[in-house]
Amino acid sequence: MSRLWFPCLLAGVLACSIAQAAPAPYVLEGTEVHDIHAAKLGRDYQLFVSLPLDYGQTSKRYPVLFVTDANYAFPLVRSITRRVGDHGRGLQDFILVGLSYGKGDTVDYSRRRDYTPSANGDRNAVSDMPGRQPAYGEADGYRRFIAEEVFPFIARQYRADMKRKIFVGHSYGSLLGVQILLTDPSMFEHYILGSPSLWFDKRIMFAREKAYAGTHKDLPAKVFMAAASYETPNPKSHDPRYSKDDDMIGDMRSFESALKSRHYPNLHIQSTVIKDEDHLTVFPAIVTRGLKWALPPG
Repeated sequence: MSRLWFPCLLAGVLACSIAQAAPAPYVLEGTEVHDIHAAKLGRDYQLFVSLPLDYGQTSKRYPVLFVTDANYAFPLVRSITRRVGDHGRGLQDFILVGLSYGKGDTVDYSRRRDYTPSANGDRNAVSDMPGRQPAYGEADGYRRFIAEEVFPFIARQYRADMKRKIFVGHSYGSLLGVQILLTDPSMFEHYILGSPSLWFDKRIMFAREKAYAGTHKDLPAKVFMAAASYETPNPKSHDPRYSKDDDMIGDMRSFESALKSRHYPNLHIQSTVIKDEDHLTVFPAIVTRGLKWALPPG
């Protein structure tokens, strides 16, 4: 009898065969995963990190890009960066940090809780975590976690230029970016805000923008906003890609106009509508345009 099969007889031929045939998991080369405890929030997260190709051959410090919804966005941004960056010829090299969802939480539960600015979420929402009601409104606590725990960790662990931080978010992740922008704008130098969910809680961020303007003379940040051409209602069309209720293009433009009307000396803001895309397809195009805006070569 073959020695290979002897252990299988002991453990069970079928189970052993499956174990031996199990393929190796796919791993993104040059990436790292760190567990981090959010002390004030009382829960755990992970940070996904991708370093520039020449990180090990230099002593320089790099800009840092933080992206929300990391389970989806981190590998996407990393792939776009490698292609568009073209070894520093298309983009400046940077450290990429993905902000994951809460460990043990589902995607919807975590992002509803951590990315929204108020507790007045959808009352008809159904939790996909048995025994737990949907939670909203912890964006400011999550912001403090990033500022007080994530930033120091990245600064200690890597050669990061913490004076050149970039925020990237989409939808609820972008709503979190707006919350940060109106709370502590200098927390990031650049904001790439894709399809911000400004409709949330009866457009509460417009009220907060007005409140910020009442107590501040400046908003020091560079902001790039983008939405898809289908992110607006079009009652005359039967195309299902058009938004059913929320006018995200109109909200984006109104928010931009409100900020521009304040004439903040150190605010630089622009927006664009990307044709032939909808809410689910537009993020790769937003990332590409946003990276070229925030990190041009040279």
